[in-house]
Amino acid sequence: MHVATPPAPRPPSTAHLALPFFEDAHRALAEGLVPWAAAQEVDETDDRAACRDWVQRLGAGGWLRYCVPAAHGGALPALDSRALVLLRETLAYHSPLADFAFAMQGLGSGAITLAGSPAQQAHYLQGVARGELIAAFALSEPEAGSDVGAMKTIAISAYPSSASGQKDPYSLTGTKTWISNGGIADFYCVFAKTNPSGGTRGISAFIIDANTPGLDASRHIHVMAPHPLATLQFTNCNVPATALLGDENGGFKLAMRTLDIFRASVAAAALGMARRALAEAVHHARQRRMFGQTLADFQLTQAKIGEMAALVDSAALLTYRAAWLRDTGQARVTAEAAMAKMTATENAQRVIDMALQLHGGRGVEVGSKVESLYRDIRSLRIYEGATEVQQLIIARELLNEARTVATNAVVTAAKD
Repeated sequence: MHVATPPAPRPPSTAHLALPFFEDAHRALAEGLVPWAAAQEVDETDDRAACRDWVQRLGAGGWLRYCVPAAHGGALPALDSRALVLLRETLAYHSPLADFAFAMQGLGSGAITLAGSPAQQAHYLQGVARGELIAAFALSEPEAGSDVGAMKTIAISAYPSSASGQKDPYSLTGTKTWISNGGIADFYCVFAKTNPSGGTRGISAFIIDANTPGLDASRHIHVMAPHPLATLQFTNCNVPATALLGDENGGFKLAMRTLDIFRASVAAAALGMARRALAEAVHHARQRRMFGQTLADFQLTQAKIGEMAALVDSAALLTYRAAWLRDTGQARVTAEAAMAKMTATENAQRVIDMALQLHGGRGVEVGSKVESLYRDIRSLRIYEGATEVQQLIIARELLNEARTVATNAVVTAAKD
């Protein structure tokens, strides 16, 4: 169980802000967030109440403004990956649940930012930025996690087409599961098949308010690191045509675009947890006395700390590179974001495990920071694309590049 997260032994280092990936605006953002995050005291015993509390605090502090564009109350003209990375890294260092609350506001409303109508954007995005509306992203199903095309939730016309030419409302039936903010969200961006035989090309997106008849979000899911997750059941859930988000049958591309924006930020969340584990390990090693010296005096301890630091920094560089590539409009982003997500989450798991080992019996005590980090990090290696999926993405991009180079060489030779 989570209680109020223990205070960090020291503030997170800001040395990485000097790297050329960042601009002065990013540095100012991070330097302002660090003291704010350290000053927050939230009782996280009840993860649902705590998540609501964090959303309100993040909204009041102005940090959720980085989840939406300036035209709708945001801090910047467009979503900025480097800002998202720095925010998530810093929040995760202090409280993974704070990071979760922030991330879900961005992910849950991201599709509206990308493809929402002016009316949809005006209705939802300002509330998200102020922390007045809690957002959720509903894509996964019991039999459709990584295999999105296996989705079974359907959205069909509720009534026969009218002669007036107006679009029919839709009726949704099906099940979504492992939905973050399930049961506490004010609205859900839901993906369903409008063409059941169309595979991924038959998926559409909808905005569905939590109080819509036919939607049941009462089935909560309890996980090893408490977070508000739920199963959503749709039973003849009727929504107006205006709830359609983007183009009909364009939902899969919209979902992937939304996830692409936030993939590097998942790496950043893992990075923040790894930095906190390293800080806890260093603090404990310097304080713990044994055999007439401190734990830090043993060469074996020093070797572990050195390895942990290298794992953290290698993950950081890949994460910042991916965010910089996206923000600067570089052609190559997909493989680099996958590398960042895979490496940061896997490295963080190793760093946290080593930190726990250095703590000995204290590391497995419920309530110790490394114990909660050990549980918090595990899901990051799965959600928003498991490690194995990231490996396939990287390989696919490299093979496609090699194929393109070979084809171009043949074409060039033929011209000669």
